Amino acid sequence: MQAVKAESVSKVEGWYGTTEDIFGDIMFPTLDKKIEKEYGRNLSWEWQRIVGISYNKNHSYDVDMKIQVSSERNEQLDYVEDQFKLRISPSCDSEKLNQLKCNHGFKIEILDYKHLSQ
Repeated sequence: MQAVKAESVSKVEGWYGTTEDIFGDIMFPTLDKKIEKEYGRNLSWEWQRIVGISYNKNHSYDVDMKIQVSSERNEQLDYVEDQFKLRISPSCDSEKLNQLKCNHGFKIEILDYKHLSQ
């Protein structure tokens, strides 16, 4: 268990950060590059939802997500739906982690990318 010291803030920002917001901030740069590679240029996109998260024994997480990408290929649709799987590997520099199983630094890699609508 960890204790966190909180400071009181007199100014309310009016924003609530969800788990998806946190994942998004971490993953957006990697996804922007992949979408540009998939479609030949940087198109606008937004994510729909996290489909699943699984934990791996080496202290990494596989995250399946669906996104909508603005459609320039298909005139019938405003957007196309894609799904991808990312592996997020947090840094293993904590003494509380098993260093034999967890011996990597922070990294994000795309394991799979699928075009669900054509």
